[in-house]
Amino acid sequence: MATTAPTPDKHDRLLLLDGHSLAYRAFFALPVENFSTTDGQPTNAVYGFTSMLINVMRDEQPTHIAVAFDRSEPTFRHEQYVEYKAGRAKTPDEFRSQVSLIHEVLDALRIPRLSVAGFEADDIIATLATQASRAGMETLILTGDRDAFQLVDDHVTVLYPKRGVSELARMDPAAVEEKYGVPPQRYRELAALVGESSDNLPGVPGVGPKTAAKWLVKYGNLDELVAHVDEIKGKAGDSLRANLGDVLRNQQINKLDCEVGLELTPPQLAMGAWDREEIHTLFDSLQFRVLRERLYASVSAAEPEAEEGFDVTVEQLEPGALGAWLEANAPAAARTGVAVTGAWGRGTGEITAMALASKRGPAVSFDPAELIADDEKALAAWLADPDRPKAVHDAKGPMLALAARGLTLAGVTSDTALAAYLALPGQRTFDLGDLALRYLHRELREEQDDSGQLTLDGTGEQEAARDLAVRARAVAELADALDADLERRGATRLLHEVELPLVRVLADMERAGIAVDADHLANLSASLGGQVKEQEQLAHAAVGREFNLGSPKQVQQVLFEELNLPKTKRTKTGYTTDSEALTGLLAKEGHPVLEHILRWREVAKLKSIVDSLIPMADDAGRIHTTFNQMVAATGRLSSTDPNLQNIPIRTAEGRQIREAFVVGEGYASLLTADYSQIELRIMAHLSGDEALLEAFGSGADFHTITASHVFGLPPEQIDSELRARIKAMNYGLAYGLSAYGLSQQLSIAPDEARGLMEEYFQQFGGVRDYLQDVVAKARQDGYTETILGRRRYLPDLNSDNRQRREMAERMALNAPIQGSAADIIKVAGLNVDRALREEGLRSRMLLQVHDELVFEVAEGELETLQDLVRREMAGAYHLRAPLEVSMGTGRTWQDAAH
Repeated sequence: MATTAPTPDKHDRLLLLDGHSLAYRAFFALPVENFSTTDGQPTNAVYGFTSMLINVMRDEQPTHIAVAFDRSEPTFRHEQYVEYKAGRAKTPDEFRSQVSLIHEVLDALRIPRLSVAGFEADDIIATLATQASRAGMETLILTGDRDAFQLVDDHVTVLYPKRGVSELARMDPAAVEEKYGVPPQRYRELAALVGESSDNLPGVPGVGPKTAAKWLVKYGNLDELVAHVDEIKGKAGDSLRANLGDVLRNQQINKLDCEVGLELTPPQLAMGAWDREEIHTLFDSLQFRVLRERLYASVSAAEPEAEEGFDVTVEQLEPGALGAWLEANAPAAARTGVAVTGAWGRGTGEITAMALASKRGPAVSFDPAELIADDEKALAAWLADPDRPKAVHDAKGPMLALAARGLTLAGVTSDTALAAYLALPGQRTFDLGDLALRYLHRELREEQDDSGQLTLDGTGEQEAARDLAVRARAVAELADALDADLERRGATRLLHEVELPLVRVLADMERAGIAVDADHLANLSASLGGQVKEQEQLAHAAVGREFNLGSPKQVQQVLFEELNLPKTKRTKTGYTTDSEALTGLLAKEGHPVLEHILRWREVAKLKSIVDSLIPMADDAGRIHTTFNQMVAATGRLSSTDPNLQNIPIRTAEGRQIREAFVVGEGYASLLTADYSQIELRIMAHLSGDEALLEAFGSGADFHTITASHVFGLPPEQIDSELRARIKAMNYGLAYGLSAYGLSQQLSIAPDEARGLMEEYFQQFGGVRDYLQDVVAKARQDGYTETILGRRRYLPDLNSDNRQRREMAERMALNAPIQGSAADIIKVAGLNVDRALREEGLRSRMLLQVHDELVFEVAEGELETLQDLVRREMAGAYHLRAPLEVSMGTGRTWQDAAH
């Protein structure tokens, strides 16, 4: 009895993806140097793959889905032809480390991934597509492998990437025939004639797709063409007859196996329910915030990300009524959410609107500039009252803007961005809307009534007021949710005793800024500009012609084609010309152009730093950096506009930049204070190694004493080279340095570096035991902790991806030490700030850069300030290797160096 396939239901749409094909395409489409986590994990392939996956799920709305992957074992095609795919370039390490990440993305999205030993991904796809057609399902195949075109028919369409990872060609039967001149069922025969270089399948020399298509159309198929091969005239015919064996072999190898034994059938590939928290955790670790937003915005999961918005009633207050409203709705018994709009930065700001809302009750929204005197007085008193609890999102900016209006913000018991940073230190950004979705499962919008209409109608100004009130309500509710999360994570004390109080201290430093000498900067810019030009001319003279030193392509051409220098590491755009590669090449070859290129880059970078500083000075001649409290997962502060940590201090020119930062008018000098060897003291404290503690207690040079232990020599026989080796070891261990990393740093063989580490651990066994224990404990707990309980979560410690696991192990080694140093300098800054206010000094703290604090000293206060700073910094935390503070004073930041 004849049977017919069931009519495909419009909802039965199977999407099949060729995993390796698409991942490889993404890897080469997106520059690896532009896509990596802050920890150094490359993510270009997984980003591009995930982006393509989200787009196609959004556009095609499949009901069933699977991803097929190749395996490393030989396939049946290798048995037929041992040279199959031979000669392919080695898989880049940066790509290999991302395959397991793609697997994790698919697992989090509950998308089945299939692979079968002895078969390729396109065989699995062919089998599923065939089965789906029998079941009456429509099939879409997303792949960059043209072999899939042979599967195209009325039920199967191939989506073929045309450009990068964003543009797909829809290859149905008509499109295949238009492109190649033959119908899909003849494509395999066309490919057999033409060959496929990527698979190492040679075709007929001199025969391209047009000629092959003409033959197949004329004779109907390859079998008939072979039967009439003697009729083909000219050189093409001779070539076909000479290579007929290759053509027949290609035809056999190109055939996709449609009967692979699989554990799952198309009906079992239905889209599954996503694990929202698993997606959040994974996308946090990959730092894919934008992709996560696109995923939830464009693709329907089994569960909605947000079920509702926020129900807020915004009251319209009469002039003079704000004080009464605050007493009734923002009392000391309940925390009030504060939301503001405006702009801030460089030590100041402006607020254009403010909204206040508790978790329950009405909200109010207003422009502070339009308040009458009584209302402004009531607002100022409420804002400044430390007993009226407030929650703000990313409070430092609003604090600066309020200060510009003469208003003080106190009583902040929650900064929801800062709290989220402590809970999720691996995340890059802490957007309020994202956090509301994650913690409250609500969208940052006003709730709708039963009819689907917004609760209020109004003008654009009223809508903006309601939107701001929604943010205030969200902050109030989110603060409670984050409080509970931080309590669970043991971070409540860290928030309330360190991070929250630090917000005001950082805001005060940003408002103060630091004075600069504009003339010095202008002269330095001119001097560096002259050096840039000089190095450019010397480089041109060394080559014998002009070229653009800032163009990697032109530098590659000069070095590797014209000068024929040994080639460096291969990249997508040629051979790398980064500073590390050129420095190594200079050491080996000594060609002067390399020295000039490196020097040109150095002075050009310094000039760009100087030129960026010049317009940043305000009318008072002061530069106001912005301190970032929520960037580094270790807890360290960073700064932007300008980035003061980016100013080099080991070169003469870098020190000249520091000379531009000077004491301001009305003050006597600058004072700098920093910790001596704080990371090493923390390592000695945490490890409890008696020999290391003894080295600190000796009062002699620490690196000399530790080198004396390791090499078995008296301290006076430790020369500069031996000291340098142990110094690198001491700091390297504190930063999770491997034997290979140490070998690179010291320019010695890895085996020699490994031997040096073994000698070190023989003398400092406590350090070895500590380093082993900290990784083991972190693997068990899932996180590391600093001395103040700051956690860094490291799920990759148990990853089956070796590169990611080793990276996580290095983080586990250095996070407690670096993080503890960050905690201590923050506590020191808080203690110094408190003492300055308690003792009524006019001197003020201006900067924190790494482990250094910079002060502007008022006339007659130097000795008092030095005693105060030394006392408070040394007492910030009791270490078994006591904290030691170094100080310096001078007119400029450089003069105050020590």
